[in-house]
Amino acid sequence: MKITLDLSKLVEEGKLSPVEAERLRRLAAKDTSSLAINLLVGFGVVAVSVGALALAPRPETALILGLVAFAVGLALTFPGKEQWSLFAQICLVAGALMFSGGVLAFGKGALTAMLIVTVALALASIVARSSLLMAAAVLTLGACLGARTGYWHATYMLAIYEPLLTIVLFSLIALGTYYASKLLSADYERLALVAARTSVFMVNFGFWIGSLWGDRLLLIRSLLQGNPNLVTNYSEVIPPLPFVIGWTVALLGAGIWAVWENRRWMVNITAVFFGIHFYTQWFERLGLAPMSVLVGGLLMLAFALGLWAFNRRLATPTGASRTWEEVGQ
Repeated sequence: MKITLDLSKLVEEGKLSPVEAERLRRLAAKDTSSLAINLLVGFGVVAVSVGALALAPRPETALILGLVAFAVGLALTFPGKEQWSLFAQICLVAGALMFSGGVLAFGKGALTAMLIVTVALALASIVARSSLLMAAAVLTLGACLGARTGYWHATYMLAIYEPLLTIVLFSLIALGTYYASKLLSADYERLALVAARTSVFMVNFGFWIGSLWGDRLLLIRSLLQGNPNLVTNYSEVIPPLPFVIGWTVALLGAGIWAVWENRRWMVNITAVFFGIHFYTQWFERLGLAPMSVLVGGLLMLAFALGLWAFNRRLATPTGASRTWEEVGQ
């Protein structure tokens, strides 16, 4: 679990000694450099894996190369070879990604191939202790439900074809992995939290798409008719309004819980998606006009002030009780 502290302010208030602050600062510097290295390795490994997949003449070649690279990385993780740890991580992650790409190419993107990739990435992330692979496993599971992204010139696309199923499935995954993280050691706690946080993104994406277009329940209705490939133009089954209301309730509940539990990441992501939700619904109904922009901004500021007052109210009882204890002493 990571906590954000203002060391300078804590030293000024006498709650932390300069020696303790310097020790914490040095530990934070180590984590910062590790984060920078991991980011560079992550981007580089993804680029290398994609390039290798594109150059591989056949899917079987990508499968074999991926397995070999993963085996080499696994061999280098044995005790006594710490100097090879970074190279081992590169081999493990690159091998898992190349293997996954080979499976998808061999299976031509079928659901079975995507499920195999999801399981493979999840297992590889545990072996390699890789946050990148764990996030990829969760996103691949979303792709099994039809989630996808796209890009063309100056345009980005997000598609969620099963909003309700996405919300339910990834809410369960987020809750399960979060509570599992409390029982795990530090390395595996990090992986569980990555899975939970990636799932939170998927839940919000499901609400976002559902709040705009509703849900036609394509997968459920096609399965009930006995034809999984049937994706004709069904009429709207769940209108957007339930998603609008549900998203609001979910964000408020998640935000209050995050403040109460001191989960800064959850507070930040809830605030971001609340802003997205608010402006999406506001301009969908009122359009882009000077008055709507002005009123929307004022309402958002009012919400920020209310949240600030709420935070102060939560902090006041503790501070008051400490003051009375100090007076009594």
